[in-house]
Amino acid sequence: MSSVPILVLNSGSSSIKFALFNADPTEREKLFEGAVDGIGTEHGKFWIKDAAGNKLRDEAPALPTAAVAFKLVADALSQPPFPYPAAIGHRMVNGGPNLTVHQRITPALINEMVSFTAFAPLHTPIATYIMRQALELFPGLPNFVCFDTAFHRTMPEVAKRFAIPEQYYREGIHRFGFHGISYESIIDALEQEGNVPEKLIVAHLGNGASITAIHHGKCIDTSMGLTPCGGVVSGTRTGDIDPSVLIYILRSLAKTAPDTLTAADQLEAIANKKSGLLGVSELTNDMRGLRDAIKTGNQQAAMAAAIFARTAKKFIGSYIAVLGGLDALVFTGGIGENDIAARSEICAGLEIFGIKVDATRNNVRGLATISPEGAPVTVRVIPPAEDLMITNHVYRLLNS
Repeated sequence: MSSVPILVLNSGSSSIKFALFNADPTEREKLFEGAVDGIGTEHGKFWIKDAAGNKLRDEAPALPTAAVAFKLVADALSQPPFPYPAAIGHRMVNGGPNLTVHQRITPALINEMVSFTAFAPLHTPIATYIMRQALELFPGLPNFVCFDTAFHRTMPEVAKRFAIPEQYYREGIHRFGFHGISYESIIDALEQEGNVPEKLIVAHLGNGASITAIHHGKCIDTSMGLTPCGGVVSGTRTGDIDPSVLIYILRSLAKTAPDTLTAADQLEAIANKKSGLLGVSELTNDMRGLRDAIKTGNQQAAMAAAIFARTAKKFIGSYIAVLGGLDALVFTGGIGENDIAARSEICAGLEIFGIKVDATRNNVRGLATISPEGAPVTVRVIPPAEDLMITNHVYRLLNS
């Protein structure tokens, strides 16, 4: 197939990020990128940049609904200088137990994804809405979905299973894992260098955080579970937690909730939107804000950062045991790329496993090797390239 423009849509609970690539058999060129942020508010942001970083749009519109937000994107991309896309790729967090490979979108496929909304309650509603809108606003254009869960389908059953009654496993309740497209992009970057370590741990650390054990390029275990709420403490999510804590909170909520479902919804909001860094600090879910607060002596902010680093450290240690050793550790994601202190705090105490960080090398944001020369374990920072990976999958699926 000759060169074609491919639009990538990556929706979050309150944002839509997008990028337009030109793809041919040997190259991928990013032409434009942008986002609408603040969906559900009167003070949103809408911006588009070209490949040189020049802003073509920079606005602050009211974004009361996802419909308003996506129409802004669709209208803008339907006009010059943007080429009309030949295909659209969508990121999907979790499509349910039966959808584990990237594929073309149909109305029936969207319906199946919607039926498993409970597996990704913050992401599925807006992602599937945008898929339906894309089919309508770009009639006849092939749309493809790329699942975050696809990368983790190589996990052995012993890693997928929870120790709960068998009937729930048969209903599809098991560990799915997320941030899979990010992990794919890290493996792709290492393959381009010609060196994928046999025993690799990748830590995708951002507002959502997860850690994955990778053996010969394949996932063998990952920290997030049925939903992105499990695993490492995140910006607003609990991470792994004693189930009895949730039962205690649920019983407390049930005293005033009008019915069981309302109490469950309230508990879900606490676990997903009010916990994590925000819940502990009572300040913010943004690590940058926590670092600023720590400088002023805010002890709750310091505790939130310390819990975050400790939980990440524990997963890294456990995955070294699962892998039977470690060749390389890669940090990625917003915190992984940019928070120098977090990388240092997470690696401190892991020297016994060969993990060492050079303070001078670590004083960097973006692509870098931060371990000392000759260290037993190579510690690196590699930015994720999710949009590029989705473009690659869409181009391949178009050809097939």
